[in-house]
Amino acid sequence: MMKELDIGKVAKMTGLAPSTLRHYEKKGLIKPVGRNGLRRQYNPEVIDKLRLISLYRIAGLSLDKIATLFGFDGKISIDRELLTEKADDFNRTIIQLGNIRDGLRHMANCPEKDHMQCPQFKKILRKGEF
Repeated sequence: MMKELDIGKVAKMTGLAPSTLRHYEKKGLIKPVGRNGLRRQYNPEVIDKLRLISLYRIAGLSLDKIATLFGFDGKISIDRELLTEKADDFNRTIIQLGNIRDGLRHMANCPEKDHMQCPQFKKILRKGEF
C-alpha cells in the first residue's frame, strides 16, 4: 500500500488547489488522516474519491448534494435515481446540441441566398428541437 500523501501531492495529482481540498474537508467530503508538521496527510484512496467528486461537480451537483452521496463512514452511497435523472438530462442536452450543430452546418453550406426560402432549413426550424 502507498504511504500517505500530503496536501501538495494530492493537489498535484488531482489538479485541485489546496484551498479546494481544505474547503472539501470543511464540507465533510474528505478527511485527512493526520499531519506532517503543518501539512495535511491523506490516504491514497482520497484520489479516487476526489475524482468522483469532480465527476459529480461536472454533472452539476452541489457540494451539499454530493455530501449526501457519502455515508457517515465516507463510503459511497449511490442515489441511482438521481444519477439516472442526471444522465437523462445530459442525453437531452446532447440531442439538443446535435440539432443546433446540424442547423448551423446546414446554414453554412446551404446554396440558397435566403435561408428562409430553403425547404430543408424551414424543416429544421419547424422541428424546433434546439
